[in-house]
Amino acid sequence: MGFKCGILGLPNVGKSTLFNAITKSSIPAENFPFCTIEPNLGIVNVPDKRLDKINNIVNSENVIPTTMSFVDIAGLVEGASKGEGLGNAFLSNIREMNALLHVVRCFDDENVVHVDGFIDPLKDVETINLELIFADLEVLERRDQKLEKLIRSGDQDAKKQKIIIQALKELMKNGNLPKLDRFEAEEIKFIESMNLLSTKPTVLVANLSDDKSKNNFDDLKNYAEINNIKIIPAVIKVEHELAILEEEEQLEYLELLEMDEPVLNKIILAGYKLLSLETFFTSGPKESRAWTIHKNSLAPQAAGVIHTDFEKGFIKAEVISYKDFIDFNGETGAKKNGKLRLEGKDYLVKDGDIIHFKFNV
Repeated sequence: MGFKCGILGLPNVGKSTLFNAITKSSIPAENFPFCTIEPNLGIVNVPDKRLDKINNIVNSENVIPTTMSFVDIAGLVEGASKGEGLGNAFLSNIREMNALLHVVRCFDDENVVHVDGFIDPLKDVETINLELIFADLEVLERRDQKLEKLIRSGDQDAKKQKIIIQALKELMKNGNLPKLDRFEAEEIKFIESMNLLSTKPTVLVANLSDDKSKNNFDDLKNYAEINNIKIIPAVIKVEHELAILEEEEQLEYLELLEMDEPVLNKIILAGYKLLSLETFFTSGPKESRAWTIHKNSLAPQAAGVIHTDFEKGFIKAEVISYKDFIDFNGETGAKKNGKLRLEGKDYLVKDGDIIHFKFNV
């Protein structure tokens, strides 16, 4: 689908280490600013226990999870919107992202350099938010000037768009990221067309130390709660150590840490959900597979993810909910208990559906 989730933050806060953990790759993650210059791209399997449970019933020859892309973006410093540091590259790379994981360092360690020389998670968040806002205000100002000419020619749509831009400027003037819940659907469509940085869906990842006495997390946690932003606390160093272990060793390490699964899985899933993506499954003797769709996709659109010809020739879909598939031990049991449904072109696919498509080619 081509969707990208960008990992951003100030230099040296753990972005590249998190990227390495997520992708199990080995890019530089050195202890100095601007180690990452060009953005690094990684294609990642999306962890989903449902796929394993489906395959436990079907016992397919192959099991194929769905994937998404993560990008490690160059670190930002104050003044990036005016070209400081690698600011211009940073901002242009963010503009290409569909969603963002904002990594914030929340621990003191004299052996790990901080670009400002001290640890203040809220200031770090404010620095990045302001740079995104400053860059967006320039975009809004340029659009405003173009709209003025259209308004003088009597363009009614331009008048409406100017009102939206003024509302966005007002929301941004105190350094706050603009919330779009006050806008109507058509207004949001116009806002999205401008590809603003400050309106991209974002999750905060609080990078903590395994030594709790070094952490400064409470202020950032309160900030996230007040602003209704999802926050995931993680000891990124430990997550990286877990990621590079073999499965058996990883399970032993998780047990030692008294964890059910890596926090990394939550971070990957958070990125997936940020993009308003959902999963449906196909399953048979040869293959059990997870597929990615937009939330609220119709059945023909879901079929088109498998192959464009399936969407064009769509006839109907045989659908079993995930719960029914598990409760009745697969397709045969679900069908016997009346849980297999025939759905047409207007069916909105639900997250977790197991589907078999009928089509003409």
